[in-house]
Amino acid sequence: MKLAIVAITRHGIALAGRMLAVLPDTRLFVPEKFRADAERVAPDASCSYPGKVGDQIPALFAAFEGIIAIVSVGAVVRLIAPHLRDKTQDPAVVVVDEAGKFAIPVLSGHLGGANALARQLATALGATPVLTTASDVRQTLAVDLLGRELGWTLEASHETLVRASAAVVNDEPVALVQEVGRTDWWPHHANGRSGPLPANLALFDQLEAIDPTAFAAVLWISHRELPTALAEPLRGKLVIYRPG
Repeated sequence: MKLAIVAITRHGIALAGRMLAVLPDTRLFVPEKFRADAERVAPDASCSYPGKVGDQIPALFAAFEGIIAIVSVGAVVRLIAPHLRDKTQDPAVVVVDEAGKFAIPVLSGHLGGANALARQLATALGATPVLTTASDVRQTLAVDLLGRELGWTLEASHETLVRASAAVVNDEPVALVQEVGRTDWWPHHANGRSGPLPANLALFDQLEAIDPTAFAAVLWISHRELPTALAEPLRGKLVIYRPG
């Protein structure tokens, strides 16, 4: 992930120096008056700017996949609000307090990787990651991330993804049908899952083996086309994953 760190105080710049030691491909952005301080902690990776930090947000959003802001949460919310598009395009944004005690994802935590970045920063700084995404907090299955680290793609409407995700986190019965692909996806899923599979997840090896009426959502890992006879019974509840 290509990252930018934004710091607006001397204490923040010092903390940024600790982050830069463990984050490759990262640049530090500071106000012009702190140019010398930034160059001391990041001689080859610092940029200073004139004017207000808010004026830098459009360029940062365009150029970086993730932004770490050593700024108050409230200020960051106000700064980024005018530039938000949608969760498939917005960069990950994580706020870290000047004391380095907390790493707080505020944008694109789940799909954009801010939760994973917060965990990485927490490990590096000895901080606490403040996560609020239900699937990450509960360490359950993230429907829109299943198999992403393995190169799988998914086919489903936004409405179906929302419905299936809600079924998982609300402990409704969900069928997972895996006909192809690697079966070791759970330990690597959504930055790692160490516990057992969710209890509301029922595993099958053929789509035809399930009763569509018994499940709130069906997650199907396959190369096959959807059988015509199942198209209507699974309408609105089927998410298809295509392993590469």
